[in-house]
Amino acid sequence: MPVAEITRAETQQRAQLLHVRSYDVALDLTPGPPGNGARSGNDGPEGNAGSPGPDVFGSVSVIRFDCAEPGASSFADLVAEAVHEITLNGVPVDPAAWRHGRIALTGLAASNELRVVADCGYTSAGVGMHRSVDSADGKVYLYAKFEPAYARSVYACFEQPDLKATVSFHVTAPAHWTVLSNQPAPEPEPGPDGQAVWHFPPTPRVPTYVTTVVAGDYHLVRGTHTTASGQQIPLELACRASLAGHLDPEPVFEITRTGLDYYAALFGTGYPFAKYGQVFVPGFSAGATEDAGCVLVSEEFLFRSTVTDAMHLERAMVILHEMAHMWFGDLVTMRWWDDLWLNESFAEFCAYLALDEATRFTDAWPVFAVGRKSWGYQQDRLPSTHPVAADAPTLSEATANFDGISYAKGAAVLRQLAAYVGRDTFFAAIRAYFAAHGWANATLADFLSSVEAASGQSLDGWSKEWLETAGPNTLCAEIATGADGAVTRFAIRQEAPEQHPVLRSHRIAVGLYQRTADGLARTGQLQADVHGAETELAGLPELAGARQPDLVLLNDGDLGYTQVRFDPRSLATVCAAVGELPDPLSRAVCWNAAVDMVQQAELAMPAFLAMLAGGMRGESSVAMLAFLHGQAEQLMVQFADPRWVPTGRQQLAEAAVTLLESAAPGSDHQLAWAHLLGRTATSPGQLDLIGGLLEGSMSFPGLPVSVGLRWSLLLRLAAVGRAGEANIEAELAGDATDAGRRSAQACLAAMPDAGHKEAAWELLTGGRLDAESVTAIGRGFRLPEHAGLIAPYTGRYFAAMETIWAAGNGRMPTLITEMLFPHAAASAALLEQIGDFLAAAPRNLALARVLTERADIVRRALLSRALPG
Repeated sequence: MPVAEITRAETQQRAQLLHVRSYDVALDLTPGPPGNGARSGNDGPEGNAGSPGPDVFGSVSVIRFDCAEPGASSFADLVAEAVHEITLNGVPVDPAAWRHGRIALTGLAASNELRVVADCGYTSAGVGMHRSVDSADGKVYLYAKFEPAYARSVYACFEQPDLKATVSFHVTAPAHWTVLSNQPAPEPEPGPDGQAVWHFPPTPRVPTYVTTVVAGDYHLVRGTHTTASGQQIPLELACRASLAGHLDPEPVFEITRTGLDYYAALFGTGYPFAKYGQVFVPGFSAGATEDAGCVLVSEEFLFRSTVTDAMHLERAMVILHEMAHMWFGDLVTMRWWDDLWLNESFAEFCAYLALDEATRFTDAWPVFAVGRKSWGYQQDRLPSTHPVAADAPTLSEATANFDGISYAKGAAVLRQLAAYVGRDTFFAAIRAYFAAHGWANATLADFLSSVEAASGQSLDGWSKEWLETAGPNTLCAEIATGADGAVTRFAIRQEAPEQHPVLRSHRIAVGLYQRTADGLARTGQLQADVHGAETELAGLPELAGARQPDLVLLNDGDLGYTQVRFDPRSLATVCAAVGELPDPLSRAVCWNAAVDMVQQAELAMPAFLAMLAGGMRGESSVAMLAFLHGQAEQLMVQFADPRWVPTGRQQLAEAAVTLLESAAPGSDHQLAWAHLLGRTATSPGQLDLIGGLLEGSMSFPGLPVSVGLRWSLLLRLAAVGRAGEANIEAELAGDATDAGRRSAQACLAAMPDAGHKEAAWELLTGGRLDAESVTAIGRGFRLPEHAGLIAPYTGRYFAAMETIWAAGNGRMPTLITEMLFPHAAASAALLEQIGDFLAAAPRNLALARVLTERADIVRRALLSRALPG
């Protein structure tokens, strides 16, 4: 059954009409034959909750709500397999009232009670009520992921963020299961046939998308934390039983306690919920999600092997990001999804601020610059870019905006604003914002009003520049010198994309650097206010009459959200000596500029790889290295000529071998170089080395060749034909887990022959994989050096996407579309195929957006590949 779009206009009308008081939701999650239903007592849902089993579960929803205009009509939302009963104010409603994911409601009273009994379907897509069976032990795991609008696939509701209500869950499940939700778990009430019912107390007033239920054979660890104000917060940490041996609770609880203390002080209000739970869940469609008091986290952050500190930083960031949402999103919720940035930009900004100010991760802001801000820049360059405060008339358009603009660009802009009005003033405004809008909803105007009141400054112009217009600016240094080499003129030119010709005001630092025997040394730093197309900086004592520095670095320190370009002398210095810059934020500015130049066909891929191979040896932050290595891989997939990729990989591998041999035993850098070598080894000697590491015939003191590195090495050997199915099966025998099976499938997909590519294609397009599997297998399938093997799939790609989008759910279609896109076949013919496909029939807006973005990347890739090497 097609599901109707949720629109902003309709939700605005519904919000004006209705006030929702409460949801009482009974879910029957018993895995066997139909049970007796989930009951919640005299004033809760009653009767049979459907026919649960491996495909469906029973759902009974009782909604109590008021109507401002008695006699009016409205609708509730429900996506279900079957609806057994609908009653409104005790009167049966014709089942035909349920169509296209909506239940038509007519003749509403001033006070109403809607009761809906339905069978709802499990998913395997990491959204809705996800169900998976652990291949290690056959145990069942369920979790509900509702953002942005999947609560309606589990219980009847009013699916919009500004109709907040209290929510009570009553869950029938096997008595031995762990069952968790937003509120503390009660003692279960025993039932027949080994079942039990958990009656959770009502939540505070929250939007439906932050509610959840988690159920299954989860291993659960409890803790507690008392904040400085004396608030006692129960803590939960859970994961699959088969992964319990990998759960190290204390580091997670330590970051959790640190974050709770930090945010309570920063925001001036205590933690708003009754407990703080975190559950590592399988097959997740995101890194984590901010369900109130019960955060769902991807198992990628449950470390099964030795990892570098980069992964510990990323996990800490994810924990702090989702925790910030308890205030930004759960306590104060955007009115509609066009203000998604009020959730995501703030959570992103606060997470890195907390990392920097309250944890041991002193490289938080440089990592933000290279790992997240660069994502914002890349998204801002695409045809689909949009303002931070976006216009999203429909849910589909809003969902597409969960991107680098709403997260990273918004966070960077907020960091600028906090510096502009002053940190203390900024957070005084945030405390007033929470006080005014707690347990309610807010808009851009509400936020700006709070900051204006605290700072005494009008932010109308600032908002229009930074929140309400799209596209990045690029600042370019223009330097003229006399015959003696002395600087005679220095100006900063500002550019904007033709489609978004907005020139903004920037306050940046300009760093002046000279090369010395000890590396690049900063000899001066200027403060510059940039306005309009050109800003002349005349008469500066640091430059006027002085010899031109080896490097003039705009946005030194990376406070501004802007891309930069270099004068010729500075570009040569950066390419040769970026690793010599003493400040990691200055290095981050240079790395982001270089990546952007590759993407804009201004710097050839060979030049960038040479810059990386030379510059990474001076990088002290392993987390920054991890992101740079990831950037290099993405650029090779999307922009490099596939025929050149083996040369580029070998160049990185040569540097990795040298650095691995000289790394301190047991250091994070040693492990980082081993992983890089495992992804890039190409020459016979390099392949012999990683083969020896895998077999144990070669070793480096202090280097653990644990499960994660083993699979990385094996995938590379498989990709070059040095390992076959027998090797993969042997490795899987030692890691017979879901993660091990994903890794084995990725290795098979990476094998350089048509049969294994076809098997991977069938898996990826068959609709049976979760997001983690799609990502792993897709990376093996799409190796750019296998362009000849994957070229035949270009013709099949568009037909496959049509099928996938017709049957898809959640983010999965977008993920598959991106992972399978034939970047290696970039050509004018491919651009024509994209255009023909989009013109042939009306396409899903999200599909059209992804393909339009890919077409833009292809155009720039063709220009990049034509650059002289």
